[in-house]
Amino acid sequence: MVGRVGPGLLELTEAHRFPNRPVRLAEGLRWDVLGLYAGVLDGLRAAGQVDSVGIDGWAVDYGLLDADGALLGNPVHYRDARTEGVAEKVWATVPAAELYAATGIQYAPFNTLYQLAAARSTVQLAAAERLLLVPDLLTYWLTGEQGTELTNASTTQLVDPRTRDWSYGVADRLGVDLGLFAPLRRPGDPAGVLRPEVLEETGLRGPVPVTTVASHDTASAVAAVPAVGERFAYICTGTWSLAGLELDAPVLTGASRAANFTNELGLDGTVRYLRNIMGLWLLQECVRAWGDPDLGELLREAAEVPALRSVVDAGDAGFLAPGRMPERIAAACRDSGQPVPSTPAEITRCVLDSLALAHGRAVAEARRLADHPVDVVHVVGGGTRNALLCQLTADACGLPVVAGPTEAAALGNVLVQARAHGLVGDRAGMRRLLARTQRLSRYEPRGDAAAWRAAGARLAARTA
Repeated sequence: MVGRVGPGLLELTEAHRFPNRPVRLAEGLRWDVLGLYAGVLDGLRAAGQVDSVGIDGWAVDYGLLDADGALLGNPVHYRDARTEGVAEKVWATVPAAELYAATGIQYAPFNTLYQLAAARSTVQLAAAERLLLVPDLLTYWLTGEQGTELTNASTTQLVDPRTRDWSYGVADRLGVDLGLFAPLRRPGDPAGVLRPEVLEETGLRGPVPVTTVASHDTASAVAAVPAVGERFAYICTGTWSLAGLELDAPVLTGASRAANFTNELGLDGTVRYLRNIMGLWLLQECVRAWGDPDLGELLREAAEVPALRSVVDAGDAGFLAPGRMPERIAAACRDSGQPVPSTPAEITRCVLDSLALAHGRAVAEARRLADHPVDVVHVVGGGTRNALLCQLTADACGLPVVAGPTEAAALGNVLVQARAHGLVGDRAGMRRLLARTQRLSRYEPRGDAAAWRAAGARLAARTA
């Protein structure tokens, strides 16, 4: 994505789009990170001359480098099965409650901490001299310089959200060598310049600076929430839904841990207090199983299906792996004694009602646990294109939903670069620019609020 920023101007243009296809090998599920890097180079070539480059991406996964800086194998995909049962072994040394009190990170089986525990006896980890999270790995290949960006580092479950530094006590007790990580960087810090070989391959004229952005894509997306004031919740929608609040300090209580909320770091010393929800992954996998039907027609048919006929727990780890998603959703409904959706429209409505319920529960619990008032819910990311999901989310939350921008992560990335180069002001100024320049849609809550509360209570009772 190429961004143009100036007084009253914030535009994005897609320069190049390329697939991200995980590969299943005999040893497990892996990322084709070299293919991704090739796509980045193609994108820079297509973009033409630029003033700055910034990379954001997903969290928790990493590449290992040897003493010469060479990659030691393809990075393991977070959906790989290697971390099954690992958390319990970690908790035997550092109990889950202590781990949460120290790091504020919710339990997820694929957290970097558990991945490192699973890799402890491997030849690759023994040979590694450096660990780089995926955006930092791509940045290293562009610049030759190594760093660990803070917002993404906070997802590893090895950072103290109060000090915004490594949790040295946790690492020491669990035998994690923090020397594997490159020095911490913060959004706005310089990350080097494009290497001569990159300039030659892309046709760009140097020097082209690379700027550290909020490299966890959710942190970039939250930076691009076009909110006015502080009384808002956000839902970053895509493969995952990340629903929560922007706070000044973490919430590290036992109740917060029991509700499985996480305290990830954001821009300018903020905390992204949120819950991970399976998100549109459920629908994406269903659509793939159905042979990629017309999504618009599918959503129109789903809108005609009665609301809340059947719902599932959108955060259930049983939906994490790919494959046979329609059958798994139907089985979950059957096992819980609900009507079993059978047609694509019925299954789609089940997925969207379930996601909206999960959004509503997460926003309500975040408000309660953080004692933080909310007047509006901002939905950003790919889910803003799904008007039915946005309306159902407003209904489930009982609050207005403002949807947009769609490319929030890219806009947050661009705005941090622009701020580092003196083109925009503080975070509030960034958000004012977003509100003035981006297309937004508003959805008011409608329908039967009591029915949504009752459905949420039934689901909570089943998943307690």
